[in-house]
Amino acid sequence: MAARVGLTTDRLVRAGAELADEVGFAEVTVSALARQFDVKVASLYSHVKNSHDLKTRIALLALEELADRGSAALAGRAGKDALTAFANVYRDYAREHPGRYASTQFRLDPEAAAASAGGRHARMTRAILRGYDLDEPDQTHAVRLLGSVFHGYVSLELAGGFSHSAPDSQESWSWTLDRLDDLLRTWSAP
Repeated sequence: MAARVGLTTDRLVRAGAELADEVGFAEVTVSALARQFDVKVASLYSHVKNSHDLKTRIALLALEELADRGSAALAGRAGKDALTAFANVYRDYAREHPGRYASTQFRLDPEAAAASAGGRHARMTRAILRGYDLDEPDQTHAVRLLGSVFHGYVSLELAGGFSHSAPDSQESWSWTLDRLDDLLRTWSAP
C-alpha cells in the first residue's frame, strides 16, 4: 500500500513537519501520518522506526532549514546588523513553522546531535560574536545568552504571552535586540 502512494522517508518526514505546523509537534506520530496517507501504520515502518525516529528526523530537517536561512541572512552582515538579522530568522521561522520550530528543541541523542545542523547554528552565533570581540569563556556564555533570549522570547510570543498588553511585541523585540547589542559591545568594559 505504501509503495502505491509513493511514500519515501523524505516525503514522510516533510509531511510530518507540515503536520507539526498544523497540529503541534507533540501530536505528530507514525499513526497520525498513516491516517493522513490512508495507509496502515505497519507500512510506514520501512521508512521510520517509530514516532521518536520520526520526530528526530523532523527536528533534523527543521534545524537544517533554520541554519540555511540563518546563513543566508548573515551573508555580508556584521555587528548589530548581523545580530538582528539572525534573531529575526529565528522569530520569522517560528511564526511561519511553529511545529517545526518546536521540534528544534527536541532532545537528540548524541549521534544525531553531532550529525545535525546544530553545530552550524553555534558557529553562526560565534561568527556574529566575533564582531563584538569576546574571548572565551565569555563567548560561550554569550552564545548561550543569545540562544536563551531568542528562544525564550519567541516561545512566549507564540504562546500569546505578549498579546494582552502594550507596548506591541515588535517594539519589545526591537528593544530587546538593541539591549543585547549594547550588552555585547560593553561586555568586557570594566
